[in-house]
Amino acid sequence: MLSQITSGEDRQLRKKRFLNELYDFPQGIMPIGRLDEKSEGLLLMTTDGKLSDTINSSGIEKEYIVQLDGLISSQELEKLSEGVSIGIFGEKYITKPCMVKYLKIAPTLPEAHSSLRIGRHRPTSWISITIKEGKFRQIRKMTAAVGFPTVRLVRIRIGRIDLETMVPGDVLPTSINLESI
Repeated sequence: MLSQITSGEDRQLRKKRFLNELYDFPQGIMPIGRLDEKSEGLLLMTTDGKLSDTINSSGIEKEYIVQLDGLISSQELEKLSEGVSIGIFGEKYITKPCMVKYLKIAPTLPEAHSSLRIGRHRPTSWISITIKEGKFRQIRKMTAAVGFPTVRLVRIRIGRIDLETMVPGDVLPTSINLESI
């Protein structure tokens, strides 16, 4: 599913799924940040463009659980935490330092979508990664830069707001402001 709202006409022209399928969102609503089509997890929505821009540009933590193709070592975890070189729209970019933890036990998550090829080639490992920026496909590019492509990516937290017991497709109307994040 794409993290955007479209009109009914747009949906008929494309074969992609959009957020409109989940809920009757108010006019003018927009996602705060995005998740790519193969990513899962927490997505905040707002009708306040200024709030969205502030959250996206203010260094608020975003935490992800990441399943990697292969068994990552402590050396690669350290490289990720210090920052790695990735490409952003044709330019080299060094990611900011971040928090990375190896997860000894795989997290309990809903079943992955069948389009993800999990565990078909070699063993996988899980990490938690917390960033304060959000470049285009950043986490996927970071893990690939240290030799461990992302197999599954789940955003579990933005600031103090987390998924808690929500499952894919859940929509929880709430009020958000900078103090709540």
